Amino acid sequence: MRISVAEPARSGLPRRRAMRTRRRAAAIGLPIAVIAIAILALGVGRYSVGTGDVTRILLGQVLPLDPTWSQAQEAAVLRVRLPRVVLSMLIGAGLAVCGVVLQAVFGNPIVSSQIIGVSSGASFGGALAIVLGLGSAALVLGAFGFGLLALVAVFLTSRTRGPAPPLTIVLSGIVVGAFFSALVSLLTYLADPYGELQSIVFWLLGSLATATYGKVAIAAVPVLLGGALIYALRWRINLLSLGDNDAATLGVHPARLRWTLLVAVAAIVAGAVAVSGVIGWVGLVVPHLARLWVGPDHRVLIPVSIALGAAYLTVIDTVTRNLGAAEIPLGVLTALIGAPVFLVLLQRSRRRMWSDD
Repeated sequence: MRISVAEPARSGLPRRRAMRTRRRAAAIGLPIAVIAIAILALGVGRYSVGTGDVTRILLGQVLPLDPTWSQAQEAAVLRVRLPRVVLSMLIGAGLAVCGVVLQAVFGNPIVSSQIIGVSSGASFGGALAIVLGLGSAALVLGAFGFGLLALVAVFLTSRTRGPAPPLTIVLSGIVVGAFFSALVSLLTYLADPYGELQSIVFWLLGSLATATYGKVAIAAVPVLLGGALIYALRWRINLLSLGDNDAATLGVHPARLRWTLLVAVAAIVAGAVAVSGVIGWVGLVVPHLARLWVGPDHRVLIPVSIALGAAYLTVIDTVTRNLGAAEIPLGVLTALIGAPVFLVLLQRSRRRMWSDD
């Protein structure tokens, strides 16, 4: 019996064609979808503004258009909703790309930013500023500083004579995260139950209700810088999946690349937590959706995850501020939606998430 060696290639050709089609659809459709979601989010609220008016208001800031909208509509769009929408897109994109990077660095599809202790460290820094009554500026700086301190602690506790294995870094991150979580619990115990405690609990639940252009600027610096660094290294991230020996043979220093990526992740997460509190599950759900859509190639996966993360968190934040009279904390809703979605993705994808198909 004669066996044809060309058959496997033929059987894999439709899959490769389907993957190319999905990637083209993502490249064309995602930017349009993100813009459409942003415009809809700017118009939706207790004081509704039509999408046409929203578009003219935005264009009117750069083009000499005759105003056909009221001052109340312009104030609602530009002063109230625009900073919140921009902030949700920044944070969603940042958390999503952090999830992609961490899952690639550790070779584990269930790794998130909490695993390296940065979120816990940033939470402690912000909670400490609230307890001491130091103001919003100190809250941002405290969250950012202690988030980076958590990363340094992970680095010091995982140092060995040679390169630190990924498992050692994960375990160090769990220990450091648990330590800072205990400190946060201590602060909540010592806080005034009629004052600081309520502020700490609300901040830790995650919310964009207090979004301002100042917070947008604060979050934009670490998110954009860290995201640009990760995007520039996207093709090198693929080499980590080959193993340290093969990656080193191809001219990549695995340990140095890992720590460079971890520093970028720490900056992004600390900047996000500083202005919005702890928002979980974005870094787990979005990378899995993107990986199922366009495959595991990080040259494509990273930009797709950035766009999906921005759209995903903007949609959820729009739901939180319009679902009822009292706004639901954003971190609560992302967990309520993210947990069951993630379980469904795991059941449906299994090994296919990490395959080249």
